[in-house]
Amino acid sequence: MGGKPAAPLHLVGNGAVDVKRTPAHSFNSPCPSPYPQGSSPLPPGIAPSPARTPRSRVRWPFPPPSPAKPIMSSILKRRGSARPKEGPIPEEGAGEGETQLDKSFGYARNFPAKFELGKEVGRGHFGHTCWARGKKGELKGQTVAVKIISKAKMTTAIAIEDVRREVKILKALSVHKNLVKFHDACEDASNVYIIMELCEGGELLDRILSRGGRYREEDAKAIVVQILNVVAFCHLQGVVHRDLKPENFLFTTRDEDAQMKVIDFGLSDFIRTDQRLNDIVGSAYYVAPEVLHRSYNLEADVWSIGVITYILLCGSRPFWARTESGIFRSVLRADPNFDDLPWPAVSPEAKDFVKRLLNKDYRKRMTAAQALTHPWLRDENHAVPLDILVYKLVKSYVRVSPFKRAALKALSKALTEDELVYLRAQFRLLEPKNGRVSLENFKMALMRNATDAMKESRVVDILNMVRHLIYLLKSQWTSYIVEQG
Repeated sequence: MGGKPAAPLHLVGNGAVDVKRTPAHSFNSPCPSPYPQGSSPLPPGIAPSPARTPRSRVRWPFPPPSPAKPIMSSILKRRGSARPKEGPIPEEGAGEGETQLDKSFGYARNFPAKFELGKEVGRGHFGHTCWARGKKGELKGQTVAVKIISKAKMTTAIAIEDVRREVKILKALSVHKNLVKFHDACEDASNVYIIMELCEGGELLDRILSRGGRYREEDAKAIVVQILNVVAFCHLQGVVHRDLKPENFLFTTRDEDAQMKVIDFGLSDFIRTDQRLNDIVGSAYYVAPEVLHRSYNLEADVWSIGVITYILLCGSRPFWARTESGIFRSVLRADPNFDDLPWPAVSPEAKDFVKRLLNKDYRKRMTAAQALTHPWLRDENHAVPLDILVYKLVKSYVRVSPFKRAALKALSKALTEDELVYLRAQFRLLEPKNGRVSLENFKMALMRNATDAMKESRVVDILNMVRHLIYLLKSQWTSYIVEQG
């Protein structure tokens, strides 16, 4: 890493990236507030809500040696924020393209009747967040966060679908204790309103700063366990977050042991286990190498968790540079520094944990569920969630030849203790009978964790495919017996 300072990114009004110079260990310096001291628009005791940090929804040019051209304009067009012409945005229906877009989401149109909107507390690239107070119904008297997205900025069908998908994901996944609770979605002629739980404890980034730039190892474990749990849950549902960073984790209260929740699913997407995404989105310091190569899956989120864990333990970023291309070159080529202070005082298990999350080969990277069984976290007294990887491996196992299955059985005797801990945990989650599991066990385990998101990501298709493959194998075996008889 060296001793040179990191260069954090700041989005400016036109979507460009402004690189600011900061002292070394930039996490020791508080982030600039958008409001003058003492002039926060929030009521007393309430911290900023989920979208306080500027959005980082940009696509970047590849660093050398990648040959791709800069694609900032394409991401702006995708998100409905391109500015091809100067002047005001035309009225609804005034432009030729506008008349072809249906901006009706089917959400309730009674937002003013249900909520009293307060002042703005955060602004992103594609929307802003205000606090609000419920006027009637279940949320009467409660303070909530309201993300407001302007329909005028939805100038493409993709931009409209992005908003629709964000609401679907929040609605389906907010049953998890570490995911911000979704209350409702409303709309009117001008805006879409996403009503969510207001987390009053501030960002994870703020807590890192308040602790002098890093966490004690034992305290970091508690944070990482919560992150891994909610990400493993999202991955089981077939949802990839794509923008995991300390700013996107909020605490429910200011208590030291407050629960932490992940927010901001504006860049999230549904994904199948055999699918590769190719759009480059996220935040520069946390983006995985395979994202820059435009071929990635759920493993990209795990890389981001590795970056967050590195920051928690040492107070600086594992990959940094003064320019975007420099950051990406570092992500692709450089190895994290584990030699400088405070790493000599960090346990070998913690170092191994981070290294296994920051493996540049995504095929060798731990899954979120696997990471929860790592020796560094094994004494944290937490449950291990069902891993979507198990279903992917079962599908692969059924498809291979009998000879390869025999070889795999022989290789299984050489598994390490760490690997066996993970496999035993997954085996117990399938609730075996007499030491065996059937396809029905796999189905029931998946259904116990099912949400509406699974319908969109088609995770259940894995079971249907395995069932079909087993049927074909039985048919082939029956035909073979008949022929031999």
